[in-house]
Amino acid sequence: MRPSKSLGQNFLHDQNLARWIVEQLELTPQDHLVEIGPGLGALTQFALPLCKSATLIEKDRRLAAFLRERFENDRVEILHRDALQFDVRELFPRAPVKLLGNLPYYVTSPILFHFTEEPTPVERVVITTQREFAERLAGGPDTNDYGVLSLVVQRRWRVKLAHTLPGGFFFPEPNVESAVVVLSPREPDELEDCDGARFNALVKQGFSQRRKQLRKLISAQSADDWPAVAKQIGFPETARAEELSLKQWIALTNLLACDPPKLAQDVHGEVFDIVDENDRVLRTATRHEVHTQKLLHRAVHIFVFNKAGELFLQKRSRWKDVHPSRWDSSAAGHVNAGCDYDETAAREIVEEIGVSAPVELVVKIDACKNTGWEFVHLYRAQHDGPFTLCRAEIECGAFFPLPLIERWIEARPQDFATGFIECFARFRE
Repeated sequence: MRPSKSLGQNFLHDQNLARWIVEQLELTPQDHLVEIGPGLGALTQFALPLCKSATLIEKDRRLAAFLRERFENDRVEILHRDALQFDVRELFPRAPVKLLGNLPYYVTSPILFHFTEEPTPVERVVITTQREFAERLAGGPDTNDYGVLSLVVQRRWRVKLAHTLPGGFFFPEPNVESAVVVLSPREPDELEDCDGARFNALVKQGFSQRRKQLRKLISAQSADDWPAVAKQIGFPETARAEELSLKQWIALTNLLACDPPKLAQDVHGEVFDIVDENDRVLRTATRHEVHTQKLLHRAVHIFVFNKAGELFLQKRSRWKDVHPSRWDSSAAGHVNAGCDYDETAAREIVEEIGVSAPVELVVKIDACKNTGWEFVHLYRAQHDGPFTLCRAEIECGAFFPLPLIERWIEARPQDFATGFIECFARFRE
């Protein structure tokens, strides 16, 4: 078989190195492996015995056929496909997912973003790529490698340049050196939170003309206050984009967007109506009292669908007092004291995902343990987005096909708020 130049094929032939690369992925018997461009299986042969299951994505028809003969069984799926056409959402029911790949240099960046952009089920990444690209991923302030790529990736991932590889480790031998890069997710409290879309846009603006001072490149509304901005964050007024650290870029994003750092949810400030078993109002109590004493109260859930019939799910903020970091309905919220279900549903869709759309009542659900002792009115609406997510409530979100959600709930119910599982079951009925 001749390696394809058009596909950028260079096959790793050192087995000791292959085994070491796989070790960096830290596979466990619970993991699902995704390997991009497995080629002849140099890495695959060492990875498969260590994981629960695997999806191998190979663009070359010849190699896909070879891999099926060598590896395919009940727990290994071989796909003859362009990795950029793979629907990453399909991996959520298989989490935890770890990504491995000896990536063609010309598609490293799009493939990396395709599998790791938020939201993603991928929990660790080990890739072999061009050394120059790897150094840009791992770049730090005041270096030529530091830029948009470094910051966008490093905001959510720790990047480690683990090993440089001369061309002699591959056949045919490439004209450039390669490097092994390890990406591991940051801890939830490792960095100050910020809006990812705003952060990315600001960084791209700041590096649009690398040699210009930052104050000449960012949006006009902050220019008048630039000395105060620079002093508060701790960089010179004349600083260029490459002089700001990742933490300073995050602080700048929040300051310009007037977003204060998130705090834990105020469980004493909100007041709800307490109801009896027939949903009749008895008295009022704070959120804290309601949840700690398991008192019957009221809530709404809204399912927002796009034109394709996919359901938008939100991932709850880690600051929520109930079900933090779990997947939930498109929008949901308590009915405050003195309010009714319909007005609350209309308000929540605006407050949580930033759009206005007619809501239609689907079903009324009695209070039970799964709903958190809430009487729930479930509504549906249609909107294709884009959405402006309330950062104090929602970490991220995405549309998912209903059959995939069913498989995901069956495989990993712990990923979801119990109230959503109850609502989804009633909706499907």
